[in-house]
Formats: sequence, structure tokens, C-alpha cells
Amino acid sequence: MSENTLLQRFLEGNALMNSGDLLAAEKCFMAALEINAQSGEVIANLAFLRELQGDLLQAEHYYRQALILLPTTIQIYLNLGVMLVKQKRFAEAEFTYRVALQIDPYSPGSWSNYGVLLACMKREEEAEQCYRKALTIDPSYPKARFNLSYILLRQARFEEGLLSLESRDWQDLFSNYFYFPRWQGESLQGKSILICFEGGFGDMIQFSRYASVLKANGASRVSLICHPALTALFDRMPELDDVYSYHLDVDKSGWDYWVPLISLPFLCGTRLESIPAHIPYLRADPEKIASFSSLFSDKTFKVGLVWQGNTLFENNDDRSIPQLAMLSPVLELDGMEFISLQKGAGESQIHQYAGLRVVPGGEFIQDFADTAALISQLDLVITVDTSVAHLTGALGKTCWVLLPDYRADWRWMTARDDSPWYPEVMRLFRQQPDENWTAVARRVATELEIWKAVQFQAAK
Repeated sequence: MSENTLLQRFLEGNALMNSGDLLAAEKCFMAALEINAQSGEVIANLAFLRELQGDLLQAEHYYRQALILLPTTIQIYLNLGVMLVKQKRFAEAEFTYRVALQIDPYSPGSWSNYGVLLACMKREEEAEQCYRKALTIDPSYPKARFNLSYILLRQARFEEGLLSLESRDWQDLFSNYFYFPRWQGESLQGKSILICFEGGFGDMIQFSRYASVLKANGASRVSLICHPALTALFDRMPELDDVYSYHLDVDKSGWDYWVPLISLPFLCGTRLESIPAHIPYLRADPEKIASFSSLFSDKTFKVGLVWQGNTLFENNDDRSIPQLAMLSPVLELDGMEFISLQKGAGESQIHQYAGLRVVPGGEFIQDFADTAALISQLDLVITVDTSVAHLTGALGKTCWVLLPDYRADWRWMTARDDSPWYPEVMRLFRQQPDENWTAVARRVATELEIWKAVQFQAAK
């Protein structure tokens, strides 16, 4: 067979892989290797495909084989490095990136990826230098700018951090939909503006607060597109004139501006000292609150629990607690009634650990309006880094957030045990290096006993 046939199989495999048809792509790559078993390009792409399939051992084998055949191809080093970082094989990843930089010291991708590795290792000053080196080589390189934003925002350097966060490109899809312009910070006096959904549930809850800022800046009408599970919750925000599910066909005209949700802190000039933190800014439906009242006892302190987040989140394995039993130091305390607010992943663990006294509240939750109604009747919520943390804070309820040591999100900043986004109601418990979740739970249990004593004293 000819080289043209090899190229045809290679290109067809790439197209199928990009479309998500991994099995068909694999057949194409294998057919290409039957033509030329030493094609480094095909082997490199087969490595990436194996990685997508979750076969990391085979993926690494193919990556290293491809590097023998194509020892100066930077992209293979970058792909291998990313995979090694995901496995926390930091020393090997660092060696891989250093080799890539020896081959081409002017590769912005190599500098940016090396920066990500260093950030994961908490070598933030070095990481920042790598990102800035990438941007010196290519000032328009968006990945380096975006990665830099996370370092800066973790350090509360909001001015440059929020500007750098604007380098993300996924919000551009709205530009091709609406017939009216994107808001760039112009005067809103007498204008209407549509806030477009972005990120996950937690992002929507955290940054929905900016509806009040837009109204205070003169906007005559503020509308919001959000996830379907959030519509009933946001319908109760007085600052929002309209709330739409993204499942609806929203009109392509009818507003003066549209804006992506996560651009609002930047466009509103937010700094650490000027975070709009007027808590609460969300409220539960009184009728829903009444409908759940029979679930609880008035004789004990009521504590809500969430121990796992969305499994699709990139850092979920670190931010989530694998087993509810790891919270046993907390669950074994007397004078507490624990209510699970867990949905989806982990919810079934309540029944697996019958000895742990946890009310399965998740079965009563259909959307975030239900969750808000449940939270409104609790004295405290203990949760990992999920949307429930933001919802609890936005409702003005006391919330303790358990944060992973590895890659805690930028919004919790560095080394703080409080959150300026939710002042006076939120407390952060940070996992220490080499500390498992049960050890964190022991610290939380100690503080919970103190909290309970204070509450008893206040109630007298």
C-alpha cells in the first residue's frame, strides 16, 4: 500500500478521534501501522487515543515509542508530560518538560506546561516565571495567560488575575448567537443586559451576586441564562428581571448587551477589598421550607453534609472524600443530627454505612431550590468544594468547607481559613500535605465540639 493510503488512514483516524468515535479511530490507526509500523506520527496519536480510553500504561508505551522515532517533536513531550502530571509523577514530568525545552527553548507550550507542573507542586513563583516566559515568546498565547490567572487569583492579585482570566475562549460561542454586542464595561445607565451561563453550578451561584452590581450601576433590566436546575432558585433573586434555562431558545435580540458570567468580576473592577459580599443574596422558598420541616428534630443541632462532587470535574479525585466513613470522627459526635445533601456520586454510601447516623436528605432534592430550602433549616453545613458550599454561603448560613491540599481552586486563595466571598459565614479547613480525609475530620470534630458548646451557651 502507498504512503497516500497511510496518510488517508491517519487523517481519518484523527477525524474520528476528534468526533469521539474512539473505536473506529483505533481501527484506522492500526490499519495505518500495518502499512508502516514505524510511523511515529501514527504511534503518537495512538498513544493519545489510549490515554483517552483510560489505558495509561499502553499510552505511555506508545508515547515513548513515538519519541524514539520522533525525538525532536515537542508535542509528544507535552502530551506525555500532561499525562504524567495527571498521575502525579512529578519528577518524570519535570524531566520530560526539561528535555522539550532543551530541544526548543522558544516553545511557549513547553514553558506553559512546565508552569502547570510547578504550580501543582506549589512552586508558584517558578510557575509564574514560566508563564511569563511563554508570554514573552508569544504574547498572544492564551493557555499561558489563562494558567497565569490561576496563580495570580490564588494570591489575591485580582487586577492582573481577572484580566488574565479573560483569555479563556469558551465564552465566545455566544458571539455567534446574539444580534447585540458583548458588554465591555460601557455605561449601563438605562440599558438592558443578559448574563450568559458559564462554568458549573458553583460558578453560577458565586457570581450571580453581580446582578445587584449591574443594577446599582444603572441597568434597567438584568436577565440571566442558567442551568435548568438553578432556574427556580434564581427566580427568587429580586435583582434578576428574567431567568432562562439554557434548554430554552432564548431570543437572539431584545437586550442592549450580553456578558459571560465569569467576566463580571473583571468588568466590575473587583479587587480583594471590593468583593460584593452582601450576604445573603439568595433566599429559599418559604413554602418549600415548610414542606421539609417535618424531616428535622428541634432537639439537636442540625448539620448538613456533602462529601463528594461531580465526577467529571478535573480535580474531583482530590477534592472529594472517597467514603462517607472517613468522616466518622464527625459523625460519632453526640448532640448532632446529620443530614445528607449529597446527590449522585456517593449518595448510596449512606445505606452502606448503617452505623453512621445520617438522614438521607438527597432523596428529597430535585433542584437547587430544594437544596436551599433544606439548608435554610440547618445550623451548619460541612461540605467539600462543591456548589453546596457556594449555595450555603450565598444563603448566609454557616458553612465549613473541606479543601484538598492538591490544587485547591483559586477562589479559596492561599493559606486563608475564611472566604472574603462569604464573610463571617464560611470557614475553610485545608488538608495538610500527606494528611488523609479522616485526619481532617478529626480536626473538624474538635472544632465542632467547640462550636456546639458556643451555640449552647448562646441559646441560654
